This record gives sequence, structure tokens and C-alpha cells, in this order.
Amino acid sequence: MIAVIDYGAGNLGSVYKALRAANGEAEVTRDPETIRRADGLVLPGVGAFTHCMNGLASAGLVEPTLAYLATGRPFLGICVGLQMLFDASDEMGMSPGLGVLRGRVVRFAFDGENADLKIPHIGWNSIDFRPDAPLFAGLHPGDRVYFVHSFYPVPDDPSIVTATSEYGYRFCAAIQVGNVHATQFHPEKSGAVGLRILRNFAALCT
Repeated sequence: MIAVIDYGAGNLGSVYKALRAANGEAEVTRDPETIRRADGLVLPGVGAFTHCMNGLASAGLVEPTLAYLATGRPFLGICVGLQMLFDASDEMGMSPGLGVLRGRVVRFAFDGENADLKIPHIGWNSIDFRPDAPLFAGLHPGDRVYFVHSFYPVPDDPSIVTATSEYGYRFCAAIQVGNVHATQFHPEKSGAVGLRILRNFAALCT
């Protein structure tokens, strides 16, 4: 069973339905015991970094999430669920994250010929991914996914980046460290490509 963490921030219904469509047995939960027993865990996120971190803390789910991550079982962070894995975000001042991964979350900053690019970055964009990354098995270079974000992570260790995209410049679109996977884009909003990514994640959980 794949547990989708309900902490009051995220496309819970969309993520749940997409996981089910990807042949994954899923359950939306804020129960620490359900999280502890899960074969896979998904941390979604929509909105401000600080709001999401406060919601996770208020729901009493920081420790259960960290305890699950320590088991080495498959984990998927989505959008702000990716960002929260890092040390801190520049959003709303310096806001601490879960500190699972070293690095910061920064805002898009454009000048010169890119100065007129709008923030947030919203819409479909292509990704370039590492062919050895299991989350992207069966995809093709240049496949397009759906983004909605103003911030993106800058890992201290660039080797954990498994996919990039371009909006004014190259930025981190996905990471993997062991069984910890996370995407800046929304697989649940990314049509057939997103379903394939979620199907790949569900396969890791069996």
C-alpha cells in the first residue's frame, strides 16, 4: 500500500486518483501507524514552503515521515514535497526544511534577455533525465510534464539530480538518493507521461 500524506497542503485527490490509475494501491492518511506500515510513501505539496512545513508539523507528521525515510523504503516527494526534503528555502525568508538532503530552495531570478519571463513557471515543459533513473524508465528524452512553481532546489551534491528542465536557465526537476525520489513537477497532472512515472514508482513499492 502507498500512503499519501494528508497534512492539509497538496493535490491529495489528484495524487490518489493518479496512483490508483497507475495500478498502485493507495490511501490518503494522516495516521502515523499507516505511514509506518506503508510499502511506499508520497509527500505532495502545493503552495508556500513555510505553510507546508507548518502543516506537516501541526499534523504531527514530521517524525513519522523522517522515521519512514530512515527505513529505506520507496518515497516520492512532489513539488513542495521535493523542496521540503532540503535544509532550507529562501521563500518568506530563510525557512528550515526537513534537512534530509543538503541544499537550498531558491527563487527563479531572471535578467537580460530572460527578464520578461513570468514567475511562477506554469505549464508544460520538457525534461532531460538520466536513463538509469528508475522513475523515468520507458520515457523518451524531451517528454513533457506539468510545472507550477516559483522556487526550485539547488542540491549541494549535483550527482543526486536525475532530471532537469529549462526556464530561463537549467534547473533541478527531479532527484534521487537511494529509495528517495522527488520531482519538482506534478506527475499527477502530467497525463500519460506522469502516469508512467507513477507506475514506475508503484513498481518500486511492490
